[in-house]
Amino acid sequence: MAAPSEGRQRRRFGQRPLTDPARLFQHNAWDNVEWSEEQESSARRKVEENSSQFLPQDKQEEYEVNAKRYWDDFYKIHENGFFKDRHWLFTEFPELAPNWNSNQNGDALHEWSNKEESSNERLGGCENGHCSLESRAESDLKGMKIPPQVCPGDSAAQHQRDGGFPGSAASFRVLEVGCGAGNTVFPILQTNNDPGLFVYCCDFSTTAVDLVQNNAEYDSSRCFAFVHDVCNDQSPFPMPEESLDIVILIFVLSAILPEKMQSIVTRLSLLLKPGGMILLRDYGRYDLAQLRFKKGQCLSENFYVRGDGTRVYFFTQDELDHLFTTAGLEKIQNVVDRRLQVNRGKQMTMYRVWIQCKYHKPAPPR
Repeated sequence: MAAPSEGRQRRRFGQRPLTDPARLFQHNAWDNVEWSEEQESSARRKVEENSSQFLPQDKQEEYEVNAKRYWDDFYKIHENGFFKDRHWLFTEFPELAPNWNSNQNGDALHEWSNKEESSNERLGGCENGHCSLESRAESDLKGMKIPPQVCPGDSAAQHQRDGGFPGSAASFRVLEVGCGAGNTVFPILQTNNDPGLFVYCCDFSTTAVDLVQNNAEYDSSRCFAFVHDVCNDQSPFPMPEESLDIVILIFVLSAILPEKMQSIVTRLSLLLKPGGMILLRDYGRYDLAQLRFKKGQCLSENFYVRGDGTRVYFFTQDELDHLFTTAGLEKIQNVVDRRLQVNRGKQMTMYRVWIQCKYHKPAPPR
């Protein structure tokens, strides 16, 4: 079989600029879209308006105390049907599957692209403040599945052998914080066939962790899902410090009270091996989701509560850089993804702003 053409491979963001406005509705998304001064001013005014009055302190405390319940309710309602598998993971974060070659399974990639083109026609809706982030292809990554060489009867207890913690025998360890229903974890397990891989995933929603553990793809010989509240610095992780190669934070840090973010990032950095890294993708300032909030939903500057009680913060690059460098990490990447999403059926445009970061832990001086 001939090798798939370059055009069939999924593009990394930033590689599809809109150079001709007449071609606006020819694709479902355009990268690095420049905002006019008028558009920037309009976004700033909307944020000033919807954040002109903060919710009372007692209400804010209520949302913090009941945060777990709100996310449990979210996953009870949506189960695994709201967010779909993140099929962009390995183009944006190739570190998650170091031996993966984008040329292999090119037909599957092309199939994803076609599904994304059609399914993104449904983009644009916001439900209780949760704006669609990705396409809704029903079988993301199924075409790329590489069956792991494992025994179905294995368990985390068997895998740990004499090391004293799940995954202790592994040579490449990944932790996802805020795993939800597993839309990042399962693509990693399906795509990375390294026999030394072990993936940890946690969420403080018991419902979310149950969804992961009850998924047919869950394999306790390669994965360990557990309930964990990263805001509680007294709650131990199942792995020791300096044992992880990668920590993943995808649209999760934004759900945390801003005052607690630094201690969380610092604690996660301690889990990294020297040379290990944190991969982040999250909401940027003036994203569509921020502009759609109404007055009366703002908790503090750039921090809001959705209709279902879950919360979200909108970052700048500098804020994230400060969080990571204060934790002793060094920048590899910190970029804004200003994307113009298009609903061609409704002739509708949506401006999204996301931030993507990679920060690594330096090796100790000799």
